[in-house]
Amino acid sequence: MTDAARRTRLRELAWLFARLGCTAFGGPAAHIAMMEDEVVRRRGWMTRERLLDLIGAANLIPGPTSTELAIHIGHDRGGWAGLVVAGACFILPAVAIVLAIAWAYVRFGALPAVGGVLYGVKPVIIAVVAQALWGLGRSAIRSVGLAAVGLAALAASLAGVDELVVLAAAGAAVALGRAAGRRAPAASWLPLPVLGAAPVFGAGAATTALGLGPLFWVFLKIGTVLFGSGYVLLAFLRSDLVERLHWLTEAQLLDAVAVGQLTPGPVFTTATFVGYVLGGGGGAAIATLGIFLPAFVFVAISGPLLPRLRSSRVAAAVLDGVNAASLALMAAVGLELARAAIVDVPTAVLAAAGAAVLIRYRLNSAWLVLGGAVVGTAVTYGPWAH
Repeated sequence: MTDAARRTRLRELAWLFARLGCTAFGGPAAHIAMMEDEVVRRRGWMTRERLLDLIGAANLIPGPTSTELAIHIGHDRGGWAGLVVAGACFILPAVAIVLAIAWAYVRFGALPAVGGVLYGVKPVIIAVVAQALWGLGRSAIRSVGLAAVGLAALAASLAGVDELVVLAAAGAAVALGRAAGRRAPAASWLPLPVLGAAPVFGAGAATTALGLGPLFWVFLKIGTVLFGSGYVLLAFLRSDLVERLHWLTEAQLLDAVAVGQLTPGPVFTTATFVGYVLGGGGGAAIATLGIFLPAFVFVAISGPLLPRLRSSRVAAAVLDGVNAASLALMAAVGLELARAAIVDVPTAVLAAAGAAVLIRYRLNSAWLVLGGAVVGTAVTYGPWAH
């Protein structure tokens, strides 16, 4: 690749992931759906099969899954420089938004109102996730056995089984099934057709006295060992910052997690909010670096191993099972999100209209999210609002 071509790719990565960092609401499942729309359907940077492998790899390492997928895509598209550019551009816009909210929180003791925006955004996210599941599922579920594994993984996830257990069991099941199939043909593996807030007066006192080093190590530890969703992050933060160190109150912690969940981009920007509350701008920078740095390291280590995994018969079977389970986990999150998002007639209409627009016009999902935000705000705060 020439230097000019490499620079062009890096600019494309920077623009795409900076835009997603500003508009990707809805959590990891929605982020992955938007990335699939952009890098597979619109730009053709990779096949669905390749993206599925990257999703599976991101699910197998600790840290924020959608951020790690962005980093994987950057590495796949632009090498080591692309790895840094894609990850940083996805994270930094969300960090800037969270910083602005944290400043208002510390200054005024309250979170700004975002209810109208989320009221409209959540229903259209359902359509985006459903479309991505359909497209990725056609590539991932290539046999009756994989379909059965996917359905079992979905049922287990909805029943509350730990995500790592679901992924490991799915990978083992496919590997064992194919091993048995090689010894004696099994019908089950026949191919399918590829189808409000508490005041925060005195914030920053804890880490001002101790320095920023302890804050960095707390978030570095969390970023190194945490698997799962923002709710798992809540458990880690509560254990360390509320119960052990007494740096935050329960109310402050819930506000921090709410900001991470309700703003675009990575949910782990909760760390930015907490860092600002505890240590101002320096605390925000240190906490953000601590929680996201392991993701870059883990992707840098695991990314180059994917071709070797695909060349191994056993490892490829495990990866196929993990891919099917990853989509099941994404579907489970989508179902939970749908239950929370579609709460009345307007939200049902928004979800249906979003699906129709995606299917008929293949509209960029970012425009759909922005449209949902505008409609939701108008419905919530307009003259006809209750």
